Amino acid sequence: MRIVLLGAPGSGKGTQSKLLIEKYNIPQMSTGDLLRAAVAAGTELGKKAKAAMDAGKLVSDDIVLGMIQERLNKPDARAGFILDGFPRNIPQAQALDAMLARMGQPLQLALLVDVDSEVLMKRLTGRRTCSNAACGAIYNIYFSAPKTQGKCDKCGSSLSHRSDDNESTVRSRLQVYEQQTAPLVSYYKAQGKLRTVRGVGSVNEIFKNVTDIIEVQMRPLAAAMSAANAAAAAKGGGTTPAAKAAAKAAKAAKAAKAASAAKPAAKTPAKPAAKKAAKKAAPKKKAKPAKKAKPVVKKKAVKKAAPKKTKKAKKAAPKKKVAAKAKKKK
Repeated sequence: MRIVLLGAPGSGKGTQSKLLIEKYNIPQMSTGDLLRAAVAAGTELGKKAKAAMDAGKLVSDDIVLGMIQERLNKPDARAGFILDGFPRNIPQAQALDAMLARMGQPLQLALLVDVDSEVLMKRLTGRRTCSNAACGAIYNIYFSAPKTQGKCDKCGSSLSHRSDDNESTVRSRLQVYEQQTAPLVSYYKAQGKLRTVRGVGSVNEIFKNVTDIIEVQMRPLAAAMSAANAAAAAKGGGTTPAAKAAAKAAKAAKAAKAASAAKPAAKTPAKPAAKKAAKKAAPKKKAKPAKKAKPVVKKKAVKKAAPKKTKKAKKAAPKKKVAAKAKKKK
């Protein structure tokens, strides 16, 4: 389960995030918490972040993404994670998608906790917090006021009002959200990952709606992503390890089919080629001049020899006649 929570300041997404951690036993990753932990631990990224903050600069996206990646590599994040407070704009969302794709852990759900702006104003300006750090109870003078004004119902400590929870500051924060973070709604909607829950009502009612979305609507999302991975594997693409393995298997299958198809193809053209070669070779044997020359020589020799014998015979014949005549005279 890999989720990013979206919502304006005061939408209650932080409260819902804590409940999700308890129910599903997966870590929440808040950029503020990650920065403080890295700085306190003195990690390499923590030192870079501290240097930027000490110089009065914003911590770069590369540093924040590096911290998120380090946190995702821990064993408790294998079953999933909840991102809260990051990304805040489109470039951050694109960089996050690229990093998660390389890790084989793409986001599965972008959950928007939607609340009207006037309700947000009352939630933020009316917020009161217990001054006892060990208690930390939160109240709202409009929606969940303490029984005794200015006193915590749980421990009796005084309640404090954050200096940045005044109306002008709150309106400014909401405007920044609308300009920078609200476009993420369209970004994740285009990916088919956006789901919206109304952040109005009791905490438990909102949480029930959130879990309904996760448990019911995450299933078709998972099926869709599996189908997308299968399609990517068939084309030889895919970004997850499973998709890459499927892609290799698909390539191997294609290569095996090509090899089996090539074997009969190679045999078939070889036969006519051999026949043609045989046909061409046959006339060469007939065209040998030696065979024709021999009978011609024999015939000429016989013809020449025959007349020689006849001449001898003719010459010898008169000798016999002379001998016969001599006998007669005697």
